[in-house]
Amino acid sequence: QVQLVESGGGLVQAGDSLRLSCAASGRTFSGYTMGWFRQAPGKEREFVAAISWSGGRTDYTDSVKGRFTISRDNAKTIYLQMNSLKPEDTAVYYCAARASLRLATTMAEYGYWGQGTQVTVSS
Repeated sequence: QVQLVESGGGLVQAGDSLRLSCAASGRTFSGYTMGWFRQAPGKEREFVAAISWSGGRTDYTDSVKGRFTISRDNAKTIYLQMNSLKPEDTAVYYCAARASLRLATTMAEYGYWGQGTQVTVSS
């Protein structure tokens, strides 16, 4: 059974940093693309960032470019370094996995999801 477990969320002030982690277990993730999505209260879940299996390719939504960095240190752990946080970054952040080498930005393209971790940024 595939499991994705996020951690690292919390309450911070605007301008602070947080690093989210996502640990995958249950199977080999060789060749899997990993991603981060977020869902703010009353809004749809949206794409944040994705990273290829090798870590050599990444993609970001425009609102986080230059502030967030996605990375992976092995086949089963990815991170989202979030700097210069803003109140509008407040959301539940979800880790997702996709059985493909191609980066993707839509929810439908990811087959595995974590339970989410709350990030709250106060002004």
